[in-house]
Amino acid sequence: MSFIKINNGGSETDTIHLHYEDLGTGQPVVFVHGWPLSGDMWEYQVTELVQQGIRCISYDRRGFGKSSRPASGYNYDTMAEDLHALLQTLQLEDVILVGFSMGGGEVARYMSRYGGERVSRIVFISSVTPYMLKTTDNPEGVDKSVFEEIMAGLKQDRIGFLDDFGKKFFGINLLHHPVSTPLLDYYRDIAAFASPIATQQCAIAFSSTDFRDDLKTITVPTLIIHGTADKTVPIEVSGDRTATLLPHAQYVIYDGAPHGLFYTHKETLNKDLLKFINGREAEGEGPLQPVGAFEDSRF
Repeated sequence: MSFIKINNGGSETDTIHLHYEDLGTGQPVVFVHGWPLSGDMWEYQVTELVQQGIRCISYDRRGFGKSSRPASGYNYDTMAEDLHALLQTLQLEDVILVGFSMGGGEVARYMSRYGGERVSRIVFISSVTPYMLKTTDNPEGVDKSVFEEIMAGLKQDRIGFLDDFGKKFFGINLLHHPVSTPLLDYYRDIAAFASPIATQQCAIAFSSTDFRDDLKTITVPTLIIHGTADKTVPIEVSGDRTATLLPHAQYVIYDGAPHGLFYTHKETLNKDLLKFINGREAEGEGPLQPVGAFEDSRF
């Protein structure tokens, strides 16, 4: 297994290790996973893209997967520093950053904090940007009570909460079961393996962090993908508003897709990622909503 070492405090006790996988050759694509999973969630993207001549790097956020489980550091500034350390350590250039859900926040914060260093393009998939929490200056957000229920569930019965959460995550109901029971259990187990502290603190981070100013700093070609049936990060709160703040981006809507579209719509997603990587417009499955033109002449 491969790890990078990060020292955030100056002493050995402050050192953490981030686990990553680096497969394939070609232009590097760095995948940033969502909450409460790990880099393993990208299995169906990495397997396909590597075969298409793409270098794929996925990593486990601190507190998740095989990475260290410190008691602190679960804020977006620190997590953006971790991402920066990964790109520096692996000496990556011309990077395409792909952030899913909570990972979209890391991409946005990285772009503003480091001026988009080493990055040529970015992708937001089911992203929590621009700002999830409903406040006086963000009336379109999600009511605080929703996130309070999440915290209560994690504290009362974390594994039971994760089991129920997975069904909503993938859009499962009595008439629609796009994920097999064994696979659903697998994703629950990935989430269950994470640090309980990290799981709680990251839920606070993604629900309460305002990325509106971060998004305004982004100038590189950007692809936004979101599903209309996302009940975890509703499209009207996130995808629609992110597209408004990034008028140069391409916005692709997957009609009927739930939050976990990286699996339920994996074939379409993989095709769209390949098109974007190769300088062509993504198409999606539902109505395409271009909200502007790419600022790169290749698009």
